[in-house]
Amino acid sequence: MADGRAASGENLLYLTDEQLRQGIEAMFFAYRGFTADPDRILTDMAYGRAHHRAIHFINRAPGTTVNNLLNILGVTKQSLNRVLRTLIEDGLVESHVGTADKRERHLYLTEAGHALEQQLSDAQRARMRAAFRDAGPDAVAGFRTVLEAMMDSEMQRTYTRLKESGA
Repeated sequence: MADGRAASGENLLYLTDEQLRQGIEAMFFAYRGFTADPDRILTDMAYGRAHHRAIHFINRAPGTTVNNLLNILGVTKQSLNRVLRTLIEDGLVESHVGTADKRERHLYLTEAGHALEQQLSDAQRARMRAAFRDAGPDAVAGFRTVLEAMMDSEMQRTYTRLKESGA
């Protein structure tokens, strides 16, 4: 805009289609950057992003059930079982039968799984830390607000539960 207000973020309630397109493209490119370092690490192991997401959330909630992980990731049971099978076979994840319900499988990272998770998240934390530092606290708060507002209600509840669990 000519007065620069919309470009500086002061007039966010009246974004043009072009400004929204630029935001969408920024999100696509930011996601590519955010996943680039872990993708390189995972490629060497013949793993993909589904493996990374499983490792991340098992680390966040040790002992989580397969059903809970299905809910968080929003993938099919067949897809998750394929990912878990390789992670278990490769010694990164352990599956324990539930004590209260023998049908449940509780998932834990092994020592090797923790090491991989640390390597993957260190790369992402470094990128996120640098971006947050450059943007400043107000931008960080705004960014989180925008991300949370984009979540559908079920994902927002899951996100809130994870955030509140402190896991």
